[in-house]
Amino acid sequence: MAFFDFLPQMPRYANAKTAVDRLNKRYPFLIADHAEDIAGARVLDLGAHDGRWAYAFAAAGASQVTAIEARAHLAEQLTAFPDAQLSARISMRVEDVFAGLEKAVATQERYDVVAVFGLLYHVMDHFRLLSLIHQLQPKCVIIDSDFVKQPGAVIRLIRERTDNDLNAAAQSPGQEVTVKGVPSRAALEIMSDALGYTTTWADWGRLPAADRAGVQDYYLSPDRKMRRGTCTLRPASL
Repeated sequence: MAFFDFLPQMPRYANAKTAVDRLNKRYPFLIADHAEDIAGARVLDLGAHDGRWAYAFAAAGASQVTAIEARAHLAEQLTAFPDAQLSARISMRVEDVFAGLEKAVATQERYDVVAVFGLLYHVMDHFRLLSLIHQLQPKCVIIDSDFVKQPGAVIRLIRERTDNDLNAAAQSPGQEVTVKGVPSRAALEIMSDALGYTTTWADWGRLPAADRAGVQDYYLSPDRKMRRGTCTLRPASL
């Protein structure tokens, strides 16, 4: 039984088999591969959506999970998850990710693991994001994002509507369209290196070709300008 198989019991996921299958295929790379880092850890989940990954971190043994999500109607969904004991270890904060990080830095919060799932390619200030994370002194930063396939350290700007829950959130009331920056892998590595991190990329090639339905964006495709990837940043001094 895969971890997210319980989700169809919840009204939000009742007719979302494809989405649940995708979450299950991502789980080994985003959670299971970091089991030792997560056990007993203080975890910060940025852009937490409805809390599904925060819930997975709690189930994987995190001692406490702080989740930050800008959209209140998504954050409220955390109460629908079935295990109340796991949910009790999650603190959901409804606020802009950058504002939340700045508060965390100002109050000297510390986290062992920081998760940046589906967020990096929805912001413009990538280095600011990573710099704020760095000040929280994590031992492990897990990033799952789209990356442009152009060679070199580049960031591609893209307009994006804010009325889709899977897109960037509005930065001001009534904002219908925002601009996001999708970095290349080399761009992320340069920013990470500047902050003293090593970057290790997950080997999505280990997933058998027959099992890749629903996660094809993690693989090279000539008709797609971006490729999804997962990586882990660790302080080079450790």
